Amino acid sequence: MQMKSSWVLWGLVVVVAMLAGFWAAQRTVGSVPQLTSGTWFPQPRPIENFALTDEMGQPFTLNELKGRPTLVFFGFTHCPDVCPTTLAKLAQIAKEARLPQLRVLLVSVDPARDKPEQLQQYVRAFDPSFKGVTGEQAQIEQLAKSFGVAIARVDLGGPRDGGGRQAVLPGTGKQCDRVPPA
Repeated sequence: MQMKSSWVLWGLVVVVAMLAGFWAAQRTVGSVPQLTSGTWFPQPRPIENFALTDEMGQPFTLNELKGRPTLVFFGFTHCPDVCPTTLAKLAQIAKEARLPQLRVLLVSVDPARDKPEQLQQYVRAFDPSFKGVTGEQAQIEQLAKSFGVAIARVDLGGPRDGGGRQAVLPGTGKQCDRVPPA
């Protein structure tokens, strides 16, 4: 009888250990950071093809967004607050993310002042791997529209407001998320 009690006790210990392991595994999986603001699209949204110029003076098209995840930010180099704050946060996110191919892309909404040389100096100050693109105003406005970002001229004599919006592209060339300014 005592031997039967031992087996029952061991059986209970095994069941409790399995339940505790299952509970711990669920807590670990649930600890992955969740989207706290923004819009996660149920279906990725297509982005219209575009032709811009990167910070190195090289062509940059929709094909450049395919094959690796990209965080896209619309801003400008003369932005006094939202842009540098957001790019600093994106640098921190890129560093902490466990995605070695994650790229951050600044789309300039002030192409009159943001030439490739200025973009290179600006984005590299936040992280040497960051990219910046510029081009004709009409092309930038078309790309912003494709991302659902409004661009407006500010009445302070020059800078443009890109709304401080970021977008997430999973490497497919399609937008899967839009995040408002922090």
